[in-house]
Amino acid sequence: MKRLVCFMAVMLIAGMSFAQTDSSSTGSDTVKVGNFIIIKKNKGNTSSESVTKNSFVNIDYTISRRPRRKNNISTNWFIFDLGFANYRDNTDYSSAQAGSYFKTFRPADGPVNQNSYTLNTGKSSNVNIWFFMQKMNLIKHVVNLKYGLGLEMYNFRYDSRISFRKDPVPYVYNDSISFSKNKLYVGYLTVPFMLNFNTTPDSRRGLSFSAGVSAGYLVDSRNKQISSQRGKQKYSGDFNLEPWRLAAIGEIGLGPVRLYGSYSINRLQQAVTRVEQFPYAVGIRFSNW
Repeated sequence: MKRLVCFMAVMLIAGMSFAQTDSSSTGSDTVKVGNFIIIKKNKGNTSSESVTKNSFVNIDYTISRRPRRKNNISTNWFIFDLGFANYRDNTDYSSAQAGSYFKTFRPADGPVNQNSYTLNTGKSSNVNIWFFMQKMNLIKHVVNLKYGLGLEMYNFRYDSRISFRKDPVPYVYNDSISFSKNKLYVGYLTVPFMLNFNTTPDSRRGLSFSAGVSAGYLVDSRNKQISSQRGKQKYSGDFNLEPWRLAAIGEIGLGPVRLYGSYSINRLQQAVTRVEQFPYAVGIRFSNW
């Protein structure tokens, strides 16, 4: 439809240009049709003295599209992250074993130590679903504020017999059997705030990067275990995990490819556990901007 309108406008201008003469040797007219701009350029001498019966006027038309007006606030719905999860472990296990969070029920099972928290890094994952993210223009769409709301989900997959329980006081211990799957799931309802820098605000193919912080609240945690002896079992509870999570976050984008990173400022467990583990995650983000 837009092409038909443009063609009709061109034909109209062409008819008007032949029906009247111009007093200048060169000139140009501009017509705006929707988001298109049509520029007529008269080349050569088009005065009445130079136009004869066997001559014609050479007219050049240029059609260009006007850039769309950028909104100061744009919204992106349902952004999806997929990445790997791990943590930095600063625990003093001699001190932690003296507390009440680590338990040993049978000497043969051994006490909880650093090896008990060994992760299968290839299967420990971070999956995030952002219900929405908004970008607010601060300086000429080059500097923007990004914020949103979403669910962060961490799956820590252990290559050990560590087990998390809450009955009624939370504790961890080494079980007497081995598991084919032993996972701690932790989920947070999170609000991120980032300062975004877009080097090419008129294109989605340029470089952009963001940095900021996020605040999350613990909404779910459970220990899922699968073994040949007991089958599939799930144990829910807070396990003395910190209810709040503060993290430094970042994002970098080059064209359609976007990577993200997150690092916890506070530890995963509460101080009473004497465990000091700081989760982090890196991965790919599926987003329009």
